[in-house]
Amino acid sequence: MADGPIAAAGETQACRQELLGLLRPGSPGQAAERIEALIERLEQLQPADLSVQAAQLAGVWELRWSSSSQPYLAVRPWLENLQLLDPASGRALNLLRLAGPLGPVAGIGVQARIAVEPEPPHQRVSVCFERGGWLGPQVGERRLQLFREVQQGFPAWLDVTVLDDELRVSRGHAGTLFALVRRPDLELAAFLG
Repeated sequence: MADGPIAAAGETQACRQELLGLLRPGSPGQAAERIEALIERLEQLQPADLSVQAAQLAGVWELRWSSSSQPYLAVRPWLENLQLLDPASGRALNLLRLAGPLGPVAGIGVQARIAVEPEPPHQRVSVCFERGGWLGPQVGERRLQLFREVQQGFPAWLDVTVLDDELRVSRGHAGTLFALVRRPDLELAAFLG
C-alpha cells in the first residue's frame, strides 16, 4: 500500500507532462481524443479546489486547446486567445489578439466580473460579462480602449477542474472543455491595471 500515493503522484506528473507537451505551440498532431483522455484523467488525479487555490487563478492564461468548434476558440499560431483573471478584485478579461509584435497594438476584449463560488466541490467561478470592444496599445500610464456595455442574457460560469502554477483546465457553462497554460511573460496589471 505504500506505493499507492507515490504511484498516483508519478501518474499525475506523467499525465500532466504529456498534456503540456501536446499543448505547446507547434506540437505535432494535437490529437483531440488523447488530449481529452489526459484531461479527464488529470481531473481525477489532481482535482482543483478553489477554496485553497483561488490565488493560483490570478494571472494571464493562454488558451491552447478547446473542444469548441467556434472560430474564436480555435487555436491558431498567428492568434493569441488570452484570459486574464484577477479573482481578488473580481475582474477578468478575455482578449483575442494577433501573436507576435503586433499583438500589443490592438485586440478584441470582453471584460467581466468574476466570483469564486463557495459551494462544494469548490471549482465554480461565476462570470458576468459587462463590456466589450477594442483594446489598444499602452500610451503612457493608460491603455487606449473603446468598450461598450454588453447584455448577458444567460448565467455564465466556469468550472476550474485542474489548476496548478502552469496548467489550468476548465469546463464552461455550454459544455466546452478548455486547456490553458500560464503566460508568465505577460503581466496582469498591464491589462487590468
